[in-house]
Amino acid sequence: MADYSTSAIAVRGCRIRLMRGGAGSPLVVLHGASGANWLPFMQDLAQKFDVIAPEHPGFGESDTPDWLDNIHDLAYFYLDVLEELKLSGVHLVGLSLGGWIAAELAVRSTQRLASLTLAGAAGLFVPGVEQMDPFLRTDEQRLRDFFHDQSKADEIVAHTLRPELEDVALKNRATVAKLTWQPRSHDPHLSKWLHQIDVPTLLIWGDHDRMFPKEHALAYQKSIPAAKVVIVPQCGHVPQIEKPDAFLAALKTFLGAPPPYPPPRAGEGREGAAA
Repeated sequence: MADYSTSAIAVRGCRIRLMRGGAGSPLVVLHGASGANWLPFMQDLAQKFDVIAPEHPGFGESDTPDWLDNIHDLAYFYLDVLEELKLSGVHLVGLSLGGWIAAELAVRSTQRLASLTLAGAAGLFVPGVEQMDPFLRTDEQRLRDFFHDQSKADEIVAHTLRPELEDVALKNRATVAKLTWQPRSHDPHLSKWLHQIDVPTLLIWGDHDRMFPKEHALAYQKSIPAAKVVIVPQCGHVPQIEKPDAFLAALKTFLGAPPPYPPPRAGEGREGAAA
């Protein structure tokens, strides 16, 4: 299996932690609200791709810059990161909160993207669909809400809720609250601009996702041209952890399939701006 390295890079004066492993076409993974980790699915993908997993500003070992106010700030920041790393033809994968960031980035510019994958992404409000509010749950309840199979939740709770990880967890939660408190975990204007996304798009969702139920996947699909949806059975909010084989199968099939339109080359693609 491919190894990975950890480094720090500074972009626009903000220092972030960066995990990177493998070789090939660049595949950038934007993590969710629980923080950045090198997960087994990344290790698998690193056999074929140059997997790059940054830690968001405001999380873990990364800086918390004065300019960080909302998800839009992170979308623009990651456009700067792609430029700083001189990446093109990027397969962008966003998980939960990271999926929201990835969608906002792609709305603004697909110039450096080859594809977009959103897994259990936040970002949209779907009327009439009940969601679990993580801010009203204890730490253990919140972790258990991520899973359909509670035996998998047992493993994550035991691994995650350790005293030595409390400081990082508190920092991450403070940043998540700042970014998503109001409106709660969505951008009321995002759906108006999702039609701007002009790269092949895959939506991977657990059929028992209680954080952002599968109706959110269908809402994204409705607004993103030619987006494909894969619903993973017997799975909660984190298919990349709870059902990694199904998650990888869907993602690898998507990345290996011929796109419905040519992916942009370096210097090409749509570039725009949104507030």
